[in-house]
Amino acid sequence: MCGIAALIGGAPRRAMLDGMLERLRHRGPDATGVYADPLGEVLLGHTRLSIIDLSQAAGQPMTSADGRFHVVLNGEIYNYRELRAELAEYPFRTASDTEVLLAAFARWGTGCLDRLLGMFAFAIWDSQERRLIAARDRFGVKPLFYHLAADGTLMLVSEIKALWAAGAPAEPNAETWAGYLVGGAHEEEARTFWRGIHAVPAGHLLEWHDGQIGVRCWYDLANERTLDIDERSLQRAQEEYLDLLCDSVRLRFRADVPVGLNLSGGLDSSLLLGLVDLVQGRDSALSVFTLVTGDARYDELPWVEQALARTPHQLVVSRLSPADVPALAASVQEAQDEPFGGIPTLAYAQLFSAVRERGITVVLDGQGMDEQWAGYDYYRFAGAASPPLVQGSVSRATRPECVRPDFAALAPAARGAGPFPDALRNLQYRDARYTKLPRALRFADRVSMRSSIELREPFLDHRLFELALRQPASRKIGPQGGKQLLRSLAGVVVPLRVAEAPKRAVQTPQREWLRGPLRQWATAQIEGAIDAVGGSWLDARAVRAEWSSFLAGHSDNSFFVWQWISLGLMRHGAAPAARPAAPSRRGRAAVHHCADASQP
Repeated sequence: MCGIAALIGGAPRRAMLDGMLERLRHRGPDATGVYADPLGEVLLGHTRLSIIDLSQAAGQPMTSADGRFHVVLNGEIYNYRELRAELAEYPFRTASDTEVLLAAFARWGTGCLDRLLGMFAFAIWDSQERRLIAARDRFGVKPLFYHLAADGTLMLVSEIKALWAAGAPAEPNAETWAGYLVGGAHEEEARTFWRGIHAVPAGHLLEWHDGQIGVRCWYDLANERTLDIDERSLQRAQEEYLDLLCDSVRLRFRADVPVGLNLSGGLDSSLLLGLVDLVQGRDSALSVFTLVTGDARYDELPWVEQALARTPHQLVVSRLSPADVPALAASVQEAQDEPFGGIPTLAYAQLFSAVRERGITVVLDGQGMDEQWAGYDYYRFAGAASPPLVQGSVSRATRPECVRPDFAALAPAARGAGPFPDALRNLQYRDARYTKLPRALRFADRVSMRSSIELREPFLDHRLFELALRQPASRKIGPQGGKQLLRSLAGVVVPLRVAEAPKRAVQTPQREWLRGPLRQWATAQIEGAIDAVGGSWLDARAVRAEWSSFLAGHSDNSFFVWQWISLGLMRHGAAPAARPAAPSRRGRAAVHHCADASQP
């Protein structure tokens, strides 16, 4: 896991790249490297977090054996050993996955993407064809952003703050902010919260050649393998899925540094623990991390301890208290660059700090099962005229009436119905591609990398997701709720009481803290938001009235409160003032996205 930066075309300057890399140091504190194209057209930069092949020879940017290709990679190619066996004729000089990626690209071009199992964002400069190719993994676990400067320079980075360091303007994207405040949308594929700064969408690749930029889809979850329903027996589907689960976990233990596990008391992470013991052996001890807040209504420590019973794993408990929140929120906001998910995200930030303090570099996490197996409550209402807006809540998530009408009108329109013939799979597709999963992955990447921790997601293997998506609805939703096939499978590898436990979202006492010990702090953030954008974005009187109503206990949902707190946190300077750039001819970007789907 690393930070990557690139400047292509125009007049790339080393000082700009150095500034970008400095802002990415937390992503790769072990080493920094730069490649400068002899013709002065390209600069590639890399900050390294050493995971596989810790030698200096495996540093980046890395050049292919023939000198043609130059790569910077963020993430991991988990099946690099298998690919290396296929590429035995290549004169390998390291034991790294980065060099395997170079060899694979040299042999198969962009076709190598279909062979990769991993989480990645990379950029490869072809010095022969004078072409840059950058790609992002199937689910977008690893980030990749770009900006086209006024002088024609393409800036490509792992985090938005690095673009600001190179002079990209920090101007809010009104459409994205309106969509967030009105409908709660965090992610909008290519669109970010900042004007002129774009994300390479998950499963897409970007090409630059002769000043022209093209972005196209290379992977879509809606494909020929997922459109049909699996007609095989339940037993056959379970057997194949369990085999894939074990393989996915096995691949993600490939590292030359210590590996730990992030564990909650829920079905997903308990299943992950059981799979770890199957793959690694029950005598293989890991450091296991869990978070608590001191509130028995939310803490899952008893479930975690039950899952760890009769195992040799060492449990490390990370506790978040209200006193930690103000300073931590400011730090996490700086790491995120965009609005984040409230106090639960802060709790994870605290946890990853504890991971780093104990010398662990890689952590496995259980993200992705709810989208695979219809685990959220509202999946039961797929196709209904008025499904619940928020899981486990009777309150509205947002307060659009507190947004100025002219600003609210800027919010993007809802997407189409989706590519599948049934409402349930369209909901799963929406959440995996546009809403819940992209949001969760962004939060997790930034808070883990804030502490220089590589977070691996064994359940976000496209082979697993495709198999799960094809299953009939009866194997997803049943009397116990979602994840029916998963629950029956989990009984094989985790304690029965854990496998049968009801769905519990990872929660913190955000609502109680905002009304109690954090009331004064939250009020200050909301007033700051009103001062910063109230005249054009928010109706100050309506915001204050809703805040007072919330404090009086008239809502069981605090999402809309955190939206306003986010605005208050952002006003403190998430981005430095941008330096004006001289006008010049811009390259044109042709963008081709995959199939559309509805958003919340």
